[in-house]
Amino acid sequence: MQTYGNPNPTYGWWVGNSVVTNRAGRFISSHVGHTGIICFATGASCLWELARFDPSVSMGHQSSIYLSHLATLGIGFDEAGVWTGAGVATIAIFHLIFSAVYGGAALLHALVFDPDLQSGPIPTTPKFKLEWDNPDNLTFILGHHLIFLGVANIWFVEWARVHGIYDPAIGAVRTVFPGYGDFGMLLSHQFDFFTIDSLEDVMSGHAFLAFLQISGGAWHIATRQIGEYTKFKGAGLLSAEAVLSWSLAGLGWMGILAAFWASQNTTVYPVEFYGETLSLKFGISPYWVDTGDISDCKYFLGHTTRAALVNVQYYFGFFCIQGHLWHALRAQGVDFRRILGNLSGLAAPAAD
Repeated sequence: MQTYGNPNPTYGWWVGNSVVTNRAGRFISSHVGHTGIICFATGASCLWELARFDPSVSMGHQSSIYLSHLATLGIGFDEAGVWTGAGVATIAIFHLIFSAVYGGAALLHALVFDPDLQSGPIPTTPKFKLEWDNPDNLTFILGHHLIFLGVANIWFVEWARVHGIYDPAIGAVRTVFPGYGDFGMLLSHQFDFFTIDSLEDVMSGHAFLAFLQISGGAWHIATRQIGEYTKFKGAGLLSAEAVLSWSLAGLGWMGILAAFWASQNTTVYPVEFYGETLSLKFGISPYWVDTGDISDCKYFLGHTTRAALVNVQYYFGFFCIQGHLWHALRAQGVDFRRILGNLSGLAAPAAD
């Protein structure tokens, strides 16, 4: 974190990042704890949506975001695309159970395990100790993150291959598997990927991401810094604050792109589950409005699931970008206190 040259900075209790800045064990505790909170919120929200779900009203008009995501995965429907609700409560309860497991793991890393990862139950534990000025250490940790992301993509592709996902073109759940080597279609969708209307193309994209992430992860784990570690390569720049800024940038752009995608695409976001496509408007800032008849819409101020999802996602992405700019500038040494001081000096009345 930016200390502005102070070797012994102090922070208020509310500055939670200060506790984990240079302590990898505490960093893991924070990550796992956040995962537990997300897991609990997901399970609880899913049960809440299930409890108030009305089969006589289109799911897209009930702001059922969690049920809609499960529905696109073919969960809660039979092979003919008829809502049954089967498996939804089970998945929600499993999320609640796992949230407790994550919470326990977070407490163990915070209160019991080595906060600096200098030692651990396995010989490789010290390799994951955060060293901000050590590019070999950071690239090693990054590689493992990429591999986990790649495995998650493979899980999704295999789910579509074995279980099947909902295809709005036929109104039913079907298996989808374009293979793991058909990447040629990516070249044809470089500039029109928002309009993709084939589930095979969607799965091919995820298969390609899996290949890219696992290959990149293996590369980062196996390779080391080549040549002198210069300022051009990040010397003096790599820090907790810099990494945080890049993470926020990734989240921000993903949220904004997903908002534009979800507002129009009806293959990945079927009308049955999310409601009609949206129209982009501009006021103080961009926002999306419903284009269909929403007289029967329940909850979320009478808007469709798509409108709720897209607008919330866009603004989360927008504020993540602002956080990225803030932390990126601080990581480069910008002292915002001096800027505020200069502005207050300009506003002060001139002395007689």
